[in-house]
Amino acid sequence: MSKQNWTALIDDMVAGRWINPETGKPAEVPYESIVIDERLDGREADLVSALKLGHRLAVVSDQTTHDVMGARIAKALRPLGPVESIVLDHPHADMANVRALTEKLRGFDGAVAVGSGTVNDLTKYVTGLDGRRYCVFATAASMNGYTSSTASITLDSGLKVSLPSQAPAGFFVDLAVSAAAPPYLSASGYADCLARSVAQVDWWMSHRLLGTAYFQTPYTIQAADEIELNKRAGGLQKGDIAALGYLYRVLTLCGLGISFTGVSHHGSMGEHQISHYIDCFAGARHPGSLHGQQVGIAALTMARLQQRMLADDQPAIVRATLIDPEAMRRRFGPEVAMQCLAELKLKAFDADGAAAFNTKLDKIWPELRRELAAFVIPASEIKRLLTAAGGATTATDLGVPLDLYREAIIHCREMRNRFSFLDIAADAGTLKAFAAGEH
Repeated sequence: MSKQNWTALIDDMVAGRWINPETGKPAEVPYESIVIDERLDGREADLVSALKLGHRLAVVSDQTTHDVMGARIAKALRPLGPVESIVLDHPHADMANVRALTEKLRGFDGAVAVGSGTVNDLTKYVTGLDGRRYCVFATAASMNGYTSSTASITLDSGLKVSLPSQAPAGFFVDLAVSAAAPPYLSASGYADCLARSVAQVDWWMSHRLLGTAYFQTPYTIQAADEIELNKRAGGLQKGDIAALGYLYRVLTLCGLGISFTGVSHHGSMGEHQISHYIDCFAGARHPGSLHGQQVGIAALTMARLQQRMLADDQPAIVRATLIDPEAMRRRFGPEVAMQCLAELKLKAFDADGAAAFNTKLDKIWPELRRELAAFVIPASEIKRLLTAAGGATTATDLGVPLDLYREAIIHCREMRNRFSFLDIAADAGTLKAFAAGEH
């Protein structure tokens, strides 16, 4: 069998050869090199040298990713010039760690991140603050943020947000390293991919009813690979190279989608809000579950909610949005409540807005149901695929307390101005009853 080219199509985008079907113009993405291969042993120095990150380099990792790959990369880069390993101690992607890493990176010309979500987001954000270049070597296929131009950072207030940042100059994947990672990490990344269906349903609905900007390109570029990935879901927990290759392709293409749209809506709507709520407000109740794992169970919740509502011949009827600032202050604390209140008001209905929304929804409901049916993966199929990949399918599986999970379903919509089926259900007065049945 000939060797698989894991960066087919991706190479054309990076080189500017791919024509965006929505614009008719060549794609422009802010990356210089994306390499996904079965092994990168012996190629590390060449890959990094080509990016011209500078003379003095820092290799940033945590203790686990240092042992898995970071030490190997630091050693391989020494012929290029001064190289120092910065090993973070159980880091979190928050402003305290941003400040700490800013100090650690003083005097370095560029950085090489070795790791997935937290290590990548911190390195990306800190280097992006002053325009220093960086690249990232993946250690696990656990999330789709490697190629994103935003960084998920928890503010000092406790609110987790996506902050504008920079894309890595290079993104490199040694599939053999990821194949040796604990299987739950790949299952987490796969769950992030499966969220495509429910995110697209939410986004298209918001577009049709509220005029929210919508772009098809992010879905177009990953559609064929999503099919191939889903065929191989069971191979992920076995460390199958082909399954991991397709997983990285979908994760990479999803990240590249932000380059075409400037927003992350194509992969982050109601289901991500549920996960963000858990991360922001669980406190001591947080079981240590990964973002992607939480997105997986939340995608199932959103699928059940969307499909239940879409099965009805008559649309829901919304009322003016009920906003309780005092209750929000109790849940979120004064500072975060003020930020969330500003976001919620941007999409809240007054009486006239609710009436206009109901009129439009009633008028287009049969057509909208047909349109959304094209995006749907049945909840039962999402559950089957998650199970095949070794992923969690309930909050109980993850150890998320049920009262916290149901609270997240009900109140996460208050965090962000992204309109989803959670908002329709809440304004129709049915969300609390629905959440009570989720586990």
